[in-house]
Amino acid sequence: MAIRISRVLVAALLASSALPAAAQTPDRDQILGTVTQQHDATVQALRDWIALPTIAAEKRNTPEGAEYMKKLALDAGFQQAKIIPTDGVPAVFATLDAGADTTLGLYFMYDVKQFDPAEWDSPPLEGQMVEREGEGMTLVGRGAVNQKGPEMAFLAAIKAIQASGKKLPVNLVLVAEGEEEVASTHFDQVVAVPEVRDALAKTIGVFIPSAAQSKDGGANITLGAKGAVEFQLVVGGETSDKYPKTDIHSSNHSRIENPAWRLVKALDTLVADDGHTPAIDGWFENVRPLTDRQKQLIAEGAKMNPEQQEKDLLGVGRWIDDEPYITSLERYYSQPTVNIQGLIAGYTGTGGKTVLPGRAEAKLEFRLVPAMTKDEAVTKLKAHLDKRGFDDVQVTVSGGYGPNETDEDSVLIRAQKTLFERSGIPYSIRPRNAGSWPGVIFNGPPLNLPASQFGLSRGGGAHAPNEWFLIDSANPKVNGLDEATMAYVDYLYVVSEEAAKGE
Repeated sequence: MAIRISRVLVAALLASSALPAAAQTPDRDQILGTVTQQHDATVQALRDWIALPTIAAEKRNTPEGAEYMKKLALDAGFQQAKIIPTDGVPAVFATLDAGADTTLGLYFMYDVKQFDPAEWDSPPLEGQMVEREGEGMTLVGRGAVNQKGPEMAFLAAIKAIQASGKKLPVNLVLVAEGEEEVASTHFDQVVAVPEVRDALAKTIGVFIPSAAQSKDGGANITLGAKGAVEFQLVVGGETSDKYPKTDIHSSNHSRIENPAWRLVKALDTLVADDGHTPAIDGWFENVRPLTDRQKQLIAEGAKMNPEQQEKDLLGVGRWIDDEPYITSLERYYSQPTVNIQGLIAGYTGTGGKTVLPGRAEAKLEFRLVPAMTKDEAVTKLKAHLDKRGFDDVQVTVSGGYGPNETDEDSVLIRAQKTLFERSGIPYSIRPRNAGSWPGVIFNGPPLNLPASQFGLSRGGGAHAPNEWFLIDSANPKVNGLDEATMAYVDYLYVVSEEAAKGE
């Protein structure tokens, strides 16, 4: 009850204060009242969505997830929404015509990462409300912050504007995919559909709702993101007859090769002896170094994100080579990586088992930076292995895309700066996100649109157990669900305003 009262008090303070952003949002108090009234329904809608996980890697709820996404779009006021088939998981395309002069693109992912319920403190599909010390009341569930919580807050925002008798200040074009968590394997097929491509071409840019508010209430603006390529390396009876078809007795290792050792030898060539610097032939030839402006942004951002806070969050005590904090951040944002996600071979149960594995597999990912491409990275990997005689190492690419970047003076970024400055919210600008999303699909040809992330909400645990999204904040400077929803309301009006000024 105390948390509920706190939320209402915060809403009342927001309504009564003369927020500078409110001057650009007509009848903001009325919309805020609607958001507050819809609070319980919005929370329940988020819980219901979390209860239906779409997991592309497991082929779980792949048709159902798209149908549910379509229903959410229609319920939020999109006049039309349709399923877009692909060679993999279907996508959703929807439009909302508000009769506005400006059209804004919107990217959603409706899929989530895998989960093991045994690792969670509360069931991952129930969306239980859990008090988090120092944060407030949170909703815990797979997809809560990545990305269903922020996306539901955005849907709540456009619902509230319309329920208050208003028209949106911008038209919307939505594309939602169900394969983001497997590196958007077929998303390029969606944007290639003429109806979808033509609708997106009319937008001023595309953004993805996110939870980018820090614990102290500050915000982050990102000017792009690294690309990602997910792939597997396999060695075994299926790739060469010198390995057994199945696990056999380990005594045979004196006369039969072990595929696990072969895989380890291949993996060892992909990085330098330091264990982290990529060593694939030609890997760095198209890597664009940081500009002076980007280095300046990194240094400024470090002041808002203290080093020890970063280390505590990650659970580490030092950076690579004991580098200074600023150097580690420059590496974080500028360096491409070759990462092993997991290794699988032979027996992994309790105790030992005298077997020679019939198969060994490594799951890896690349993170790419401008001006690298997915095709370049995959081609260089295969050539690198072939040159060293690893023709028995099978390379299977499961998905991926290149990096994206957007100009600091684009409408989408200017609107974020304007909103934060009017609202008195401290913010930093990052040259790019070290994580990935398929913004290059919009950012690159043929659309060549600005692509960004925006959201003034908070959460954590993406891809991990006990993933959470903040519903009722214990800190007035940090947004709970209703305040995050109003940030999207304000953002739409500021985007309209900035668009009217032109690029």
